[in-house]
Amino acid sequence: MSLAIMVAPAVSVSGKAPLYLLAGGPGQAASDLAPMLNLFRRVNRERAIVLVDRRGAGLSQPLDCGWNLALPTDLEIFSSELADCYLEQKSFANSLSSRQTVNDLERVRRHLGHGKITLWGVSWGTRTALLYQQWYPESLSALVLDAVAPIETKVFLTARAAEDALQTLERDCLEDKACAQLGDWRAELNHLLENWKVTAIPFPDPFTGVLSEQPIPRWVLLNVIRGALYHPETAALLPYAIKQADRGNYLPLSAIEGLLRQNTMSLGLTFSVACAEELNRISPEEVARDGAGTFLGNAFLKMFERGCQVWPVSAKPYTKPEPRGHPVLLISGEADPITPPRYADEQLQYLSNKQHLVIAGGGHSNTGRGCISELIADFLHAPDKPLEQGCMEKIHRPPFMVDGFGPAPGGKTQLLEGENSRGGEHL
Repeated sequence: MSLAIMVAPAVSVSGKAPLYLLAGGPGQAASDLAPMLNLFRRVNRERAIVLVDRRGAGLSQPLDCGWNLALPTDLEIFSSELADCYLEQKSFANSLSSRQTVNDLERVRRHLGHGKITLWGVSWGTRTALLYQQWYPESLSALVLDAVAPIETKVFLTARAAEDALQTLERDCLEDKACAQLGDWRAELNHLLENWKVTAIPFPDPFTGVLSEQPIPRWVLLNVIRGALYHPETAALLPYAIKQADRGNYLPLSAIEGLLRQNTMSLGLTFSVACAEELNRISPEEVARDGAGTFLGNAFLKMFERGCQVWPVSAKPYTKPEPRGHPVLLISGEADPITPPRYADEQLQYLSNKQHLVIAGGGHSNTGRGCISELIADFLHAPDKPLEQGCMEKIHRPPFMVDGFGPAPGGKTQLLEGENSRGGEHL
């Protein structure tokens, strides 16, 4: 089949290794990363930038199963539709894998006549980049990995990472004068979730405010909270939204759900890779240990466990990584709910030439925050030179939302006294 390839030529000819951008998911298309080209404009002066939509995504025969917007929240309906999708494209679904994607990248490199290349990957794209490094080390110049998913790490065990991210949010809220006045919103979250165990609660549509005819399942609510932790901007809304929801006003929480609702993944590709390379190596005991004492429990895995039952691709295990000496820049968010900094610190000992940037309060993917894109350009210019990281001290969480009017300029919002302080309940 044909692959969709997009190339932003270098502004000036320098002979420097092109930069290939690898998307996450698995299931996101590299073409979706086109808006990020502006972040790499300094890099693009001397290097071509290449985006390749992997098979099953974007413009390379997407296997999206017809889900371009919100997914069904009823797991029975979801698994039935997913099973139909698998049966319709069984051969294609079984052909998709990380090995295939890496081999395709190597074919593209040769087709474009590139010598050694540099890879930037985000989330699952870092897994793809690390596998490319293992299988085609002679074709690689350097790696930039944002939100690192090491080869040996079972990143779908995300409950502990999400809990740590939520606790970091609690800490930062307490250190913020305005947010601290919201009180113990974590206790209110626990109360809210306990009530949801008893009965699923009707949820207002985030675009109309009209109550849905179908109550939102508890596992979906948990994933809304988890999803909000991916970005500091949505995480800043959580304490207020949770406090309001515990009082019976679900509109702020519904608004967050609306921000996260649109599906941008080719979910057939997602399940082909996730079921064969990730879910197959996770045991029930590991799920129980990871979820113990966390707000998320096994909620993230519910859809995948059910989905993999009707998407029976064969296991495609990885071999143990071998030592590599390429220059590698690792980028992690302190409050990333799925690929926390400890993954990069603990699971990449076989990389002998690496630097690690940890962004305070950062979520999942940080290339676009503060000076990080400039540090990437500095690294690519002199990959063996230690980076000067002082500019990272200027990167902070956005101000917390503390009432219906949001934060005051500069994050110095003061809660209003009297009845006005409850104005947000009317949203």
